[in-house]
Amino acid sequence: MSQASKHVYGFGRGTAEGSKEMRALLGGKGANLAEMSSIGLPVPPGFTVTTEACRYYSAHKGQWPTGLEDEIRSGLTQIEKTLGRRFGDPARPLLVSVRSGGAQSMPGMMDTVLNLGLNGEVVEGLAREAGNERFAYDAYRRFIDMFSAVVMDIDHHHFEEALASMKAKKGVKNDLDLDANDLKLLVDQFKAIYEHHAGHAFLSDPYLQLQHAINAVFESWDSARAIKYRQINRITGLIGTAVNVQAMVYGNLGPTSGTGVCFTRNPSTGERELYGEFLVNAQGEDVVAGIRTPEPIAEMESHFPRPYRELLEVTERLERHYRNMQDIEFTVQDGELFILQTRNGKRTGKAALKMAVDMVGEGLTDTVSAVGELVEPGHLDQLLHPGFKDETAYKASVIASGLPASPGAAVGQVVFAADDAEKWRDDGKKVLLVRIETSPEDVGGMDAAEGILTSRGGMTSHAAVVARGWGKPCVAGCGAVAIDYASKSFTTGSVTVSEGDWLSINGSTGEVILGAQELVEAQLVDDFATFMEWADDIRPIGVRSNADTPADAAKAVSFGAEGIGLCRTEHMFFEGDRIQAVREMILSSTEDARRAALAKLLPYQKEDFRGIFRAMDGLPITVRLLDPPLHEFLPHDADGVAGMADRMGIDEQTVKAKIAELSEFNPMLGHRGCRLGVSYPEITEMQTRAILEAAVELKAEGVIVLPEIMVPLIGTLEEYVDQKQVIEKTAASVFAEAGSEVEFLIGTMIEVPRAALTADDIAREADFFSFGTNDLTQMCFGYSRDDAGKFLPLYVERKILPHDPFQVLDRRGVGQLVKIGTQRGKESNPHLKVGICGEHGGEPTSVAFCYDIGMDYVSCSPFRVPIARLAAAQAHLAARRNGM
Repeated sequence: MSQASKHVYGFGRGTAEGSKEMRALLGGKGANLAEMSSIGLPVPPGFTVTTEACRYYSAHKGQWPTGLEDEIRSGLTQIEKTLGRRFGDPARPLLVSVRSGGAQSMPGMMDTVLNLGLNGEVVEGLAREAGNERFAYDAYRRFIDMFSAVVMDIDHHHFEEALASMKAKKGVKNDLDLDANDLKLLVDQFKAIYEHHAGHAFLSDPYLQLQHAINAVFESWDSARAIKYRQINRITGLIGTAVNVQAMVYGNLGPTSGTGVCFTRNPSTGERELYGEFLVNAQGEDVVAGIRTPEPIAEMESHFPRPYRELLEVTERLERHYRNMQDIEFTVQDGELFILQTRNGKRTGKAALKMAVDMVGEGLTDTVSAVGELVEPGHLDQLLHPGFKDETAYKASVIASGLPASPGAAVGQVVFAADDAEKWRDDGKKVLLVRIETSPEDVGGMDAAEGILTSRGGMTSHAAVVARGWGKPCVAGCGAVAIDYASKSFTTGSVTVSEGDWLSINGSTGEVILGAQELVEAQLVDDFATFMEWADDIRPIGVRSNADTPADAAKAVSFGAEGIGLCRTEHMFFEGDRIQAVREMILSSTEDARRAALAKLLPYQKEDFRGIFRAMDGLPITVRLLDPPLHEFLPHDADGVAGMADRMGIDEQTVKAKIAELSEFNPMLGHRGCRLGVSYPEITEMQTRAILEAAVELKAEGVIVLPEIMVPLIGTLEEYVDQKQVIEKTAASVFAEAGSEVEFLIGTMIEVPRAALTADDIAREADFFSFGTNDLTQMCFGYSRDDAGKFLPLYVERKILPHDPFQVLDRRGVGQLVKIGTQRGKESNPHLKVGICGEHGGEPTSVAFCYDIGMDYVSCSPFRVPIARLAAAQAHLAARRNGM
């Protein structure tokens, strides 16, 4: 069978039809199962149905591709031969698990069914073979529960209520305290629940069960929660999920069996230690779903000495093989170890940097691989999250403690439902999501929340894994917190916390603190500088920062910025008394009056530039001339109008008349940017004089100043030339008066589509281009960026757009304008310097696009500079891998 028509790939016990390089086709889980089989690890046999089959299923309204059924039956036959068991045979029953596996890890996003193949006859055979009736019926009730929830969309809580009722009737707390007869009754109750909601009896044909389960996994790819997760994590370009069908091994056979999850290094701190949890007499879902509180992995040695030693050997081998920290799921069945999954483990930003630096030091990997594979741009973002100002000051307010599942500090108002978290966030509130346990349905609320608190679950529960991956603080397994969803409150001891109350959590210590505690900025870890030097050695593209004040400039330099790509002069106009001079200029009716008002502004502007130039000694600074429309500097409420009139000694009607005169139907496309400079060249003169006088003065003090004056919002060559002439004339006067000169550049911001399309003409006159992709996106799409938030979330949800284009650069449309402008500009002027200064300059995929089209630098906010530095290095490595 040709690979093009092959939909099923086997693995386990001498069979490895795939490899770790086949993630796109087999999904991450299937590719790694094949890889582990190929290196001889104890992997239960099974097979993977490809992502291509999932795509076909989705495109053909639930139909399987030709030949898939035969391949699946053949795959089952191979498992049967390997194990000497038969699917559906009570004498030697073969049970399987059915799990999903996308090309990228999406923990908890897709659906799983365990113990598939059980029916009334098979369960009796399983009990006889195992000599353990309780085990068999425990497996059966789990299977009915999972099959009902995954395949038939019957709410899990119906089965949870029946289980809780059974335990209450027996007077026990734990599932393990129910005996075989209890579980038989529970199986009957579960079947009745199924029949009530499904409208037919529970399926008894094992192969029909398997067909339905595979279909359910296919369909889960397009479930609301899976789509939401991909949106939040900006996962695109995947065609579907693979399905992994694997022979069951049982961690719930008794005290010689168990199951667990472990990481080859600590995913929170990066320390080189086996980290994880396990449960005796349990199945894997018990650990990751937080159904029981597990034991630390180190305790496993006392229960299972030989399997524990074997696990240590396997974990070291896998880490060496993958050259990355691994997240491993395993089961011990009657004292025998089986590995069910491995994948590159999710980690915090602090841990990612430590692992990268340590692994290079250990000789496990090299600096290029560390930069390209071990740290994500989002990890660096996590390092910039705040912590508590004083962790000793709040000790008296600690009301409970749980597991430190994901580090960092979070403060917010308590909500108990994911939907409420999203609504409150949209209303501008900071929230903490409090849940008994989280599930994949909660990911939207988890994303909206500042942090997450759960009363159940461990360090590898859904809440913990997702929170760590996103860098959100999380406290899990806080058993002292008794949550009442009905009253929207929780109680711990004598304290009751209700919806809307302020709460703080410390995800690094597990503390839950009453009230809103004070936060402080994060501190970068010691490994940060080492790692970023590696990234800087790789990337050929520059990284600058957007900064408007000396403090911003200093912060940018501390984060590794190589200059300022956008200094917005209008922000300076709002400080202190200078707004009065701005308003005086706006109210002036003659050029002389405007010049007199601007003369009052000149010292302020010059002093601002002196501070910024000093902070950026030896680095280039791109200063954008005045951009916003003048009405933005005027008050718009009655009190503001009255105050302005009083301070300026004029009547209110004069102020109102000027506001009316400046009002526009669409001010973002109105009298702003270079259009102001053309209309009032004295504004351009004053700003140019302030920039260059400050530069000349600092040059005399020994500061190296590299100013770049940027004309905003041009649409024609003529607009640019008009402003360039004003700048050059003013510069000549400043230098003549000072008897000294500085080198400086004149360029423009490309943010109007016409400017991008005529870039070859403009480049003949310009020293540099800087793409203002915020406005360029607005004009290209015809979306008002102030109003598009009303519909863009819907567009993304319904796949009308893959992303919010104001967050991720639209390559197909806006990106083409950027590419055209860059290419035409550089062809016309080989010395032209080209960059980007919209916030896209700090978004990793947008940075990669800028690299691909040949930009010289990107510029972003100071706190995104490290992200841009790493993204640029990774873009270069990706291009090298692809032969670009």
